[in-house]
Amino acid sequence: MFHEGTHYRSYRMLGAHTAVEEGVPGVRFTVWAPQARYVGLACDHNSWDGSGEEDSLYKIPDSAFWTRFFPGISPGTFYKYRIVGPDGSSFLKADPYGYQAEVRPATASVVTEIDGYQWGDAAWRRKNKAPYNKPLNIYEMHLATWRQKENIHNKEGGELYSYTEIADLLIPYLVELGYTHVEFMPLAEHPYDLSWGYQGTGYYAATSRFGHPQELMYLIDRLHQANIGVILDWVPAHFAKDDPGLRLFDGTPCFEYGDPLLAEKPGWGTLSFDFGKPEVVSFLISNALFWYDVYHIDGMRVDAVTSMLRLDFEKQEHQYRRNVNGGFENLEAIAFLQTLNTVVFQYYPHALMMAEESSAWPGVTAPVHDGGLGFNYKWNMGWMNDTLAYIEKDFSARPYHHNLLTFPIAYAYSENFTLPLSHDEVVHGKRSLLNKMPGSYEQKFAGLRLLLGYQITSPGKKLLFMGGEFGQFIEWKDQEQLDWLLLDYESHRKMLAYTAALNKFYLEEKALWEQDHSFEGYQWISADDNEQSVISYIRKGKKAGDLLIVVINFQPVERPHYRIGVPKGGTYEEAFNSERTEFGGSGASTGTVKTQKLEMHGQLNSLELTLAPLSMVVLKKSGRKRKGDEDESITVEPVTELPKGKTKTARAKAKKADNTADKPSKAEAPAKAAPRKRKPKTEEIQQ
Repeated sequence: MFHEGTHYRSYRMLGAHTAVEEGVPGVRFTVWAPQARYVGLACDHNSWDGSGEEDSLYKIPDSAFWTRFFPGISPGTFYKYRIVGPDGSSFLKADPYGYQAEVRPATASVVTEIDGYQWGDAAWRRKNKAPYNKPLNIYEMHLATWRQKENIHNKEGGELYSYTEIADLLIPYLVELGYTHVEFMPLAEHPYDLSWGYQGTGYYAATSRFGHPQELMYLIDRLHQANIGVILDWVPAHFAKDDPGLRLFDGTPCFEYGDPLLAEKPGWGTLSFDFGKPEVVSFLISNALFWYDVYHIDGMRVDAVTSMLRLDFEKQEHQYRRNVNGGFENLEAIAFLQTLNTVVFQYYPHALMMAEESSAWPGVTAPVHDGGLGFNYKWNMGWMNDTLAYIEKDFSARPYHHNLLTFPIAYAYSENFTLPLSHDEVVHGKRSLLNKMPGSYEQKFAGLRLLLGYQITSPGKKLLFMGGEFGQFIEWKDQEQLDWLLLDYESHRKMLAYTAALNKFYLEEKALWEQDHSFEGYQWISADDNEQSVISYIRKGKKAGDLLIVVINFQPVERPHYRIGVPKGGTYEEAFNSERTEFGGSGASTGTVKTQKLEMHGQLNSLELTLAPLSMVVLKKSGRKRKGDEDESITVEPVTELPKGKTKTARAKAKKADNTADKPSKAEAPAKAAPRKRKPKTEEIQQ
């Protein structure tokens, strides 16, 4: 099965496993090293030699496995494999299936028992279902820099909070803020802190920076008991070149492609997994299931999917090789991702499998049987790039870039999308979300309130990187904790209060999530008021009464007598307002307003509002039926995707109008995604 790419629990066979054989306790070591001449165990017990007969593992006949039971070895033993390659060279390697690693910068594996933790999350696992028509609001975080024990520059080897210690700090915070899930940036072992975990060496080892594997189980268990789901950032695209790791594991390319044009990722200095090798498929799919099986995670954000799909990803002409058909697609990676998602959903039907895919690859969230990749969510990089490009504009320029706000709706239903405001957008000189905003100090906070409000009220699930919730001023410092001292200042405390209130509002209003992936869940009121930089739209739940009117003013100018058409006559009341004083706003309030029979935006009824500068107001129909509240709306079709030709024309016009937008190079190309007219069922599990 392993050699066929179908051994999906290979971690139970390979690696170091405590055992009792013939009445003797010890550890059985098994490793895959197909081209090795010799494999031995190097550890504390033999002074890290591993070259003697008493240290050698035995090669299983007609296989590529080496194995041996060593009596007297116990949990806590540090070890590596002494390998002699086909050229006679001798070197030490950490265990690819090791459950624990030595604290960096040391690189040994550690014999560890991962069974025996007493989980208390059965109630969570019973009720945790696929959230297509449920709220999904994710807090993305880097565990090492969320909080640290000392507010100093934390160099490699510095003291960090453990998994268990962070639980008491993190969980009350997430509960208070109303997030449904937390997403941890990679927690698999990695040697270099500044890789953030994206250049791994130990795929089965929870990083020892924060403690023992069972301490991570404790953290996840506690999160589940607090009704918070856990998503893990997972990196199957590439791995680090560090010598103790997977590179040239037996002296030859085992885990990576043998062809350097396929193996090398020059932009990152890493190696791509060989997705065409069955043993690598077994290794990676087993690893995905390992995190679900052993650590009870609820989902994965699969990193750098585009780099897997494209043979020419960030490469010059001489740096890549085309596929057998002469194309740029990595056919083996496509097959791997389809198999990965099929297998994960087979065992975990309600898992979250989220793709970070930055191109317009079609069918990322389409079922495998329809030719799709089989993920159930995709990060909407187009929405993210367009939105951030817009909010960075000076107020005077915004009327000329209104399309950045409106065009994403044209392809919003081409995939099951998550709207990310992620770590990549607040580092390496890109500035924090707060500092991207133009204007005065007060206007920056108002702008951040608008950004988060716009995200929460737009179709798609939500993700926010740590620090954005309270208005971190300086961009993410990837070795230091967040600037928690900012909460000594009223403006930041009020920003945090705003985020908590906004998240609570999101949870309470079905219109904001029940039809995220259905055309019926969204309808424009006005998309073309570019002169005043105002947009207005309707979000709808499944029931007729679950309806919200959203109006956002992106200019620091009051808009008195602003009129919008609404589908039903009657009285509307303010459900949410970004300008409340407790959020740091001016206190301007819409209050209660009654419709007038003045036609506007294709509707017979309309509301006259006063829009505060840089504000978002959400209105809902008053619950009490009043005289004249009857529905007198003109039927307006919900938002639909543009036909292929018109979509391309619209995109061309948008690009022409936005020559100065300075978009990031990885922006989504929505025009290519829009023609897919798939309307997913909200209860469907994508496989």
